[in-house]
Amino acid sequence: MSSPILEAPERVLSTLNQDGSRRWLRPRLAQGRFQRRRLAVAWLLILAYALMPVLRMGGKPLMLFDLDARRFYLFGATFQATDTLLLMLLMVSILLAIFLLTALLGRVWCGWGCPQTVYMEYLFRPLERLIEGDHLRQHELDQQGGGPRRLLKHLLLLVISALLANTFLAYWVGWERLLLWMTGSPLQHWGGFLVMAVTTALMFLDFAWFREQTCIVACPYGRFQSVLLDRHSLIVAYNPRRGEPRSKLKRLDEWQSGARSGDCVDCHHCVVVCPTGIDIRDGLQMECIHCTQCIDACDAVMEKVGRPRGLIRYGSQEEMATGRRRLLRPRVVLYPLALGLVLGLLVWNLSTRSDTDLTMLRGPGQPYLLLPGGLVSNPVRVRVANKGERARRFWVTAPLPAGARLVAPINPVTVGPGALETIFAYLTLPREAYHDGRVAGGLTVTDSLAFSRPLAFTLLGPEEPEEEREDD
Repeated sequence: MSSPILEAPERVLSTLNQDGSRRWLRPRLAQGRFQRRRLAVAWLLILAYALMPVLRMGGKPLMLFDLDARRFYLFGATFQATDTLLLMLLMVSILLAIFLLTALLGRVWCGWGCPQTVYMEYLFRPLERLIEGDHLRQHELDQQGGGPRRLLKHLLLLVISALLANTFLAYWVGWERLLLWMTGSPLQHWGGFLVMAVTTALMFLDFAWFREQTCIVACPYGRFQSVLLDRHSLIVAYNPRRGEPRSKLKRLDEWQSGARSGDCVDCHHCVVVCPTGIDIRDGLQMECIHCTQCIDACDAVMEKVGRPRGLIRYGSQEEMATGRRRLLRPRVVLYPLALGLVLGLLVWNLSTRSDTDLTMLRGPGQPYLLLPGGLVSNPVRVRVANKGERARRFWVTAPLPAGARLVAPINPVTVGPGALETIFAYLTLPREAYHDGRVAGGLTVTDSLAFSRPLAFTLLGPEEPEEEREDD
């Protein structure tokens, strides 16, 4: 017998019983028009996830995050680790797109595109139903503590998790290297093998044990929806004006006699099919991922009892309460404007960026050195980032002002594709060339592909002694 001290007055989470124990959810599958559409979208996304590391665009991987080379490939565009502005614009574009989609279509990402939902509902749960049976048989296995069928299911989940983990690894090392690793000894690439093993374990724990708790407890999206949504955002909602008061259906002729005023027959089909275990009739809830299973289940019941579909449907809170729909509102206008501005800046920077980045730095230590014969030497450094696809040789030439002598210990310097190298140089001038301890200087960086760019900077030197200033 559970202690009353541990029992909450009401359910805290849909995955917890009142005494705090785990409530295992075994939702029934509701067939319908939304289920068929989500099935098509889900398998397109699964195929895209598996093929994107393999496919190429413009001779480049379609999607690859090469950490060794500090280079990222996204749909034909190449991003270097030094492209901080481009990467920032890309991330801001993604965030604004999520804000816009949420304002317009609610949690459409959670129900239709999130990998957690896609793999849970269209790979792992179908496999579970195939091996263990329907939701009733699965509840029986829960009470029995499992059995051979559940053990077989977990073994298959482990294998699938390993395949998905290897695919995930391909996004970071490429398919070519991954195939070599898969056919070789793990000791030759123990780092990659460890990443794959940890990812496999996390995926297995997620889909075999955490399951819907990942959406309800771990993912912050549901908690953000209070600020991302408004009363006019499109959500999956129950229409209380049409459904209430609800009661069990006795006879189909009750509607003709006027004995009923609400369409909801309180069949609980919408609750049984919910993958997060909520009752959509309680209104908008954090746990709802807008998977539309309750819509398909309710539509099937409405057809059986001779009532129109749409008791549970896509709609806004305002529309369900008043019957009015308002599409144009401030966030629907501001989000597209901001997204268009950021995307425009991203495209403009991508189209105008150079394949070479130069950064001028002073030498470490003293800003200048006094040499015999009244000479002053300024140590400088030029950091060269090669964003091209092949190695190039870079020189520093044409020192300014006229008469300056350039000394570079290593000139030219070879910079590999996606690499960053530093050219060290010294500019030497007579002491009398400096006025108030400064003189305008510069040099030019050229490469083996007709690249040439001047760099201007200020050379530092000793200031004139006080006696000379007074004489002047």
